[in-house]
Amino acid sequence: MPSQVIRFDALRSLGFASISGTYAAVGGAFTHQVRLLKFVNLTDANLTVSFDGTTDNDIIPANGFALYDGTTNKVSSEATFVFQPGTQILVKGSPTSGSFYVIALFGRGE
Repeated sequence: MPSQVIRFDALRSLGFASISGTYAAVGGAFTHQVRLLKFVNLTDANLTVSFDGTTDNDIIPANGFALYDGTTNKVSSEATFVFQPGTQILVKGSPTSGSFYVIALFGRGE
């Protein structure tokens, strides 16, 4: 049976000085199935996000955020979307201040 207890994974961050026009990893890859994922861009630039280091998957506006909840509005107790272990978040852009953060939540025991 899937866990019903949520745990926070370690906060991942990347400062503006490490962000450029080439994708850079934000912390390590996930070691758990992530149910909820939040990106917080506290830099002064729009940042592009990738899950494979090649494909542009999303853009997070300067001083903005994005929230992905794989369990919202699920139609079956067996159907839950998750970000799989090994998923790596990467960003690129041209900020001159601030940091980018990744907040991940997972189920206890998963």
